[in-house]
Amino acid sequence: MRRLTVALSAVTLGVGLLAGCGSGPAEQPSATTAATTGATTSGPFPVTVEHAFGSTQITKAPERVVSVGYTDDQHILAFGIKPVGMVDQYPNPPGKTPDINTQWPWVKDKWGDTRPEVIMNNGDSGPNYEKIAALRPDLIIAVYSEIDQAAYDKLSQIAPTVGRTKTEKEPFSAPWQDNAVHIAKALGKEAEGKELVQGIQDKLDAAKAAHPEFADQTAVAVSWYKNSVAPFTTTDVRGRMVTGIGFKGTTAIDEIADGSFYTVLSPERIDLVDVDRIFVIADKADQDALKKFKLFANLSAVKEGKVSYLLDSEGPAIGAAMSQGTLLSLPYAIDELVKSVG
Repeated sequence: MRRLTVALSAVTLGVGLLAGCGSGPAEQPSATTAATTGATTSGPFPVTVEHAFGSTQITKAPERVVSVGYTDDQHILAFGIKPVGMVDQYPNPPGKTPDINTQWPWVKDKWGDTRPEVIMNNGDSGPNYEKIAALRPDLIIAVYSEIDQAAYDKLSQIAPTVGRTKTEKEPFSAPWQDNAVHIAKALGKEAEGKELVQGIQDKLDAAKAAHPEFADQTAVAVSWYKNSVAPFTTTDVRGRMVTGIGFKGTTAIDEIADGSFYTVLSPERIDLVDVDRIFVIADKADQDALKKFKLFANLSAVKEGKVSYLLDSEGPAIGAAMSQGTLLSLPYAIDELVKSVG
């Protein structure tokens, strides 16, 4: 369950980010570099962005941006800026090139032939400070990330750094809309960011209006983790998508998750996913294992064929699009999610 592992492995970031830092502040990028990264220079600068670790002033349009958040690169790409460094969120299949994270259907054209430097792999204890410093960034985005204050301070020694939203109580819990506008503001694109967010909201509303029958059904998104059914909460981006297209969520899962974005169900609590529609986000091997799990197979929705099996990183990668929840992935995810219901 790769996407779930992303956030779970991120729990170790607080310790790992305290070790080893690259040297010195960033040099100013050249005009040639700006053209290479695809950056634009418009925007209301200077701009000050308040975030969980204080406030950051960005004096001019950034040209060399490093993404430390797991999905921040896609928000950045949405504004025509190609990050020079990013997190390798989904492990690349051995021997496969280019990196799968630059080849999703919703980002492939945006990246083109550009190949960003990987500054952290999924499962690493923290980003590679020396790599980040060597990239000479003029802005570091660490929004969909679990960095702590000490890590933020280290990153800020390299370049101006924007952390997660100020109101976010738990890492990875902010609404995708807030993350998108937060990053847009740092790039001097706040108005454009709000327009893109509204466009996606309009798409969600259109899906809901086209399927009024969804409103009478309770639904949940789940995966298979540690040989157990692992449902996502209504506040997780996957849960928000399910309710966004019109289904009712189940807050009972939120209660036992106790602030986390998911929970692993014990056998006696499988009743929590005994709902009208189930969306399974998992690649084929995990889907097969889940189908063989008798407690899952005996659920009413499963027996009645009311399950949408969505491949995560394989094939159309609908699960990855839902999990990433970005300005680029969401339009694709909404279309595919609605089609999956049949």
